[in-house]
Amino acid sequence: MTTKNVNKRVALLIVISFLLASCAVNSRRSEMEKQIASSGMTSENLQINTLVLRALSKISAPVNILRVYIEGDGFAWINRTTPSADPTPRNPVALKLAMADPAANVLYLARPCQFAASPLPAGCNLHWWTDRRFSSQAVDVMNDALTQFVQRHPGVQLELVGYSGGGNIAALLAARRGDVRSLRTVAGNLDVAYVNALHRVSPMPQALSAIDVAPQLAALPQVHFTGAQDTTVPASVAKRYQQAADSRCVQVIEVPGMDHGSDWAARWPALLTSPPDCH
Repeated sequence: MTTKNVNKRVALLIVISFLLASCAVNSRRSEMEKQIASSGMTSENLQINTLVLRALSKISAPVNILRVYIEGDGFAWINRTTPSADPTPRNPVALKLAMADPAANVLYLARPCQFAASPLPAGCNLHWWTDRRFSSQAVDVMNDALTQFVQRHPGVQLELVGYSGGGNIAALLAARRGDVRSLRTVAGNLDVAYVNALHRVSPMPQALSAIDVAPQLAALPQVHFTGAQDTTVPASVAKRYQQAADSRCVQVIEVPGMDHGSDWAARWPALLTSPPDCH
């Protein structure tokens, strides 16, 4: 076989692999949209500057307390060096937690460009879900989206819940706002530099990190759930945050048998019975 023919076959295989990957992504998204439709939650898009953030909610008046779920980093990287073209999570754990929550008032916020229509909006560039996903600008966007929603319910108090990288965002939002009454995280990346060092990936100079605001949040009731089998964000991350906060208001609960992408939603109603408090 000539070199030219070999190159053609390689190019064809690459095209086929991209098509198969695209089909798989579309199939997963279609299945998730069906689950969203059957959940009874209301779906909307929140416009923040050039970005659109997907939000899902169930609301039952009066809205005095609103539990807010913030999604993880999603499908940010194909491998260690190749960013994804679409950050929509393959396993949207925070969304599943929100759908499993029996509370009367629940809001789910996707991260920038997740669940966006294809092709992605012009404001979506890969920095939003790679090196700048924890930047001050990214936190601003999430904070503005949250404010836009809660302005509909004056006086509402927020219970923030974040999964993985969404746990970092949730803590950073709690430090910026005056309407947050508690914080929960699940497998939360509460120490960005430490987690990056564990996995030997590039530092993120623009990243804000929850551990740096831990003393500021010391009086806020918090519970951080960590999987005993989690090697992505191990229990040591939450324990480092707890040490930095140095507060009786910060609990860390290690859940046996759970890793980073486990079915946390199946355990969630039971875990919610361990409320954040300053015991």
